Amino acid sequence: MEWYVVNTFSGYENSVKRNLEDRIKGSSVAHLFDEILVPSEKVSERRGKATIQTTKKFFPGYMFIKMEMTKESWHLVQGTPKVTGFLGGQTPRPVRTAEMMRMLGGAPAPVEQQLGKEVAVEVTYHVGDHVRVKSGAFANFTGEVEEVNSDKQKVWLSVSLFGRPTRVEVDFGELEPIAP
Repeated sequence: MEWYVVNTFSGYENSVKRNLEDRIKGSSVAHLFDEILVPSEKVSERRGKATIQTTKKFFPGYMFIKMEMTKESWHLVQGTPKVTGFLGGQTPRPVRTAEMMRMLGGAPAPVEQQLGKEVAVEVTYHVGDHVRVKSGAFANFTGEVEEVNSDKQKVWLSVSLFGRPTRVEVDFGELEPIAP
């Protein structure tokens, strides 16, 4: 089974997902489908004095389906109300695994993790360290580490942007330590 991208009416992704899951359960091709994702995250927003939990969709108007592509499975998805079609039209192409992992915020697991061995990532950055950004939007900027998130492997640092200190978020892999 491979991942495919399906275009839906924007704002109706979750209802399309529920509708499609119901259609799949009642069909003879249920074995051709594995997973349906509407990539989103819970976000806390501050409105006045209240904090409100909302769901933010990463790709409004799109959902991802892991399925085996046949004429029957294509027609089942295409015939679902509020589905406008597959990305790629009549001959949709599957999303590459590495691309799917990147879109969903993950990275392919290192070989050691794939084999079931746990790998501890050594954190080499601490608050107050001076670092240089090697790649990304802030390449060649230098700054001081303000906060480290080991779980997400991200660092928040203060860089000088137009003469003002600006806080930016950078992945561990985009940094290199420099002498203060």
